[in-house]
Amino acid sequence: MRETNQDASAYAGQRATAESIERGGGGLSVSDLLARVVPAALPAHSATATAGAPDTDPPPPPDVDVLAAVIAAAAGRHLPEGHLPPDADFFDAGGSSVNAVELVAELEEELGIEVDLDEVFADARPSSLARRWARIPGIRATAPAVTTATDPKAGATTALPVPSPRTPPPAVAGSGEPAHAPHTTARREDLDQILADLALADRLPFISAPEPLPPRRLLLTGATGFLGSHMLLDLLRHSDAHVYCLVRAADQEAAEKRLGEALCSYRLPWSTEVRRRITVLPGDIRRPHLGLSEERWNELSHELDGIVGVAAAVDFLRGYQSLRASNVLSTLALAELAAAGRPKPLHHISSIAVFNEVGITSMGEDDPLAHADRLIAGYDQTKWAAEVALRRARDHGLIVTALRPGGIGGHTRTGAYNPQDLSSGLVSAFGRFRTVPAFRYLNVAPVDWVSRVAVGVICEPDAWGFDYNLTGVPNTLDDVVQDMALGGMHVRVKDWDDWRTDTLARLQAEPVPELTFLSRVLQSPTALKLCEATLKGPAATGERTAHLVEALGLQPATRYDARAQLKTFERLAGDGLARLPHKDDQPHLWFTETTEGQVGPVATAADTPCSMALTLSIASMHQLVTERRIDVRGHLTCPAAHPEPLTVERGDVWIRPEEGIPEHHGLTHQLLRYRLLLRDTDGGSWWLEGRKHARARRDLWRQTRALTVEIGREGEPALLAGELVVPADSYVRDQIDGIQVDPRLTGREQRAAKLTWLAWFGLQMGRGLLGPFTRAAADLLDLRRTPHPTEHNR
Repeated sequence: MRETNQDASAYAGQRATAESIERGGGGLSVSDLLARVVPAALPAHSATATAGAPDTDPPPPPDVDVLAAVIAAAAGRHLPEGHLPPDADFFDAGGSSVNAVELVAELEEELGIEVDLDEVFADARPSSLARRWARIPGIRATAPAVTTATDPKAGATTALPVPSPRTPPPAVAGSGEPAHAPHTTARREDLDQILADLALADRLPFISAPEPLPPRRLLLTGATGFLGSHMLLDLLRHSDAHVYCLVRAADQEAAEKRLGEALCSYRLPWSTEVRRRITVLPGDIRRPHLGLSEERWNELSHELDGIVGVAAAVDFLRGYQSLRASNVLSTLALAELAAAGRPKPLHHISSIAVFNEVGITSMGEDDPLAHADRLIAGYDQTKWAAEVALRRARDHGLIVTALRPGGIGGHTRTGAYNPQDLSSGLVSAFGRFRTVPAFRYLNVAPVDWVSRVAVGVICEPDAWGFDYNLTGVPNTLDDVVQDMALGGMHVRVKDWDDWRTDTLARLQAEPVPELTFLSRVLQSPTALKLCEATLKGPAATGERTAHLVEALGLQPATRYDARAQLKTFERLAGDGLARLPHKDDQPHLWFTETTEGQVGPVATAADTPCSMALTLSIASMHQLVTERRIDVRGHLTCPAAHPEPLTVERGDVWIRPEEGIPEHHGLTHQLLRYRLLLRDTDGGSWWLEGRKHARARRDLWRQTRALTVEIGREGEPALLAGELVVPADSYVRDQIDGIQVDPRLTGREQRAAKLTWLAWFGLQMGRGLLGPFTRAAADLLDLRRTPHPTEHNR
């Protein structure tokens, strides 16, 4: 499906002008061009006009075509290929948001053309920027002053304009209409374009239904993206299909390299078996026929059994016009391929962004979509237009399945995540700054669940042709606050505006390169509307998805909670986006422990009193789950070591450090291991190693309290050894009833923290004490076993 071209002669004129600028020839200096763009100087008599009676003749309109050529020439210097046609999109040509900021600064500082950054994101075609700039109030009515500067490309001295005061806006040349507010005009243009794009679906042929058989040959777009790469592997794992992967690249070798690098970046295999079952096709979804040759297009139209469209430009700053080729026209091209040759089902990855209207009351799978004129962000508009266009395609007989994820969270096992996903940015900010904005629901599900369910739909013919919300179980504000609190990250809830202002200030005071995109989103009026709709929207529901998951025997949706996010949060912290709890933070939970006993020189009787008064704490439950470690502070009183108490400078306790592996292949298991670094009042350093053991004996209560210790000076072997025991009357008082929890938590959260800790610690101790008995019972039942010498007399 090809887009209607603009007037050929106007385009040819713009291109010729732009090429002349790039060559630096033809007598076209910047000042010459701008003289054609900006109105000529006013007549001399106007300068002496009587006050209150200015010259009423309107200034001549700017030459929009020449202005587009000037902007295109400047934009080309920020692109990989070094040039940009006036009607080409800056971002589609390889420009980034950073390049856009640099371009805006260059246009203003060097050429005196003031273009708002949001206008660039809305529609990054030089021709469109020129038309909008010509409409805005203040287009200068006099020729700009000229200064000289060195052209960095040509190395020559060139005349540059100096901005001058603005006057009321003129009409646009050839438009026949007065200038309007830029945003109002842009929204009208976007809506007109959306309607025109929807009409393109009516050009599709009428076709019969495809054969309802599991696919054997599939075309997949977006295999280098976060969701697409996981879907590729799930298609290979859970079907017999051969997958054709369309990858944007210049040739076959580059396409295969790009795909392999993408899979590896998400911790997915790039193996011989994967290569054997895929065919990589270099192409481009933004080009007619997906950038494929006519021969390849015809082959695929007759060979494929299905098409899976995942590829899309996910950018919440860009406008409809800028995202249109990637998100709308590409979808229509896939529909055209599905209808060509042998009829094929089309499985379209849409988004719950199609509901992103502020004030919408429900987001069910069959609920009405948002009103197009109430969608603000270009991304929302393009996903809406693509899905609605495919609904029209259904009327032509095309089998279309719409799969709508919400936020796509990291993988629950590998921790792989999409660094440019808005949900990843928000979660990173929550953990980093310990604040969250007030919201209703977060419709987020992990990528492994979204991918697996989507592939289940693709491989099940009875599931084709319907709409599915792949949003999992939504998180409420209370869910997120409680999850983070149990993880040792107490967060404060703020009003949305306050949270945004605070987060922006923190990101500016302490820049995080990986969160630059979030900072830009929070500064964009358009993106803020998207965030507002997302945070204030209702919970997405998916009854049809739930029934299908049950029928296919797949894992049912569960809440994307703290445990599911654990691996992802670790990777976010490792990559510098989030911040995990630290032992120097306010403890999440703590309690005291007192031990008393005797020690003596190694290999002699222990006859010197020794005691410890310790405070054991955890920064988060995350610390327990991942490290099985407790932080220790306190004092050791041992006259045999030093007359004054020794201070614990750093201490750790590991719980079941060997994961139940017995010592010396016997029946003794480690329950706890203490390692303390101490300092005496004279500045000397000491170390203490302590162990609690579990044995197949009846004194279980004492085993949980008795600590075998060794003490020595730093860098030297042990000098003292003995046993310290927690007094029976202090154990329950200190380590159960005496548990303290971060006072910033609510009473309910404090009770939950205590119960979580006691349940986890009790389970670990129970497993540790049971281990020796289980092993002893196994030894007794194994009559063929030859006793090990070290096990006698234990």
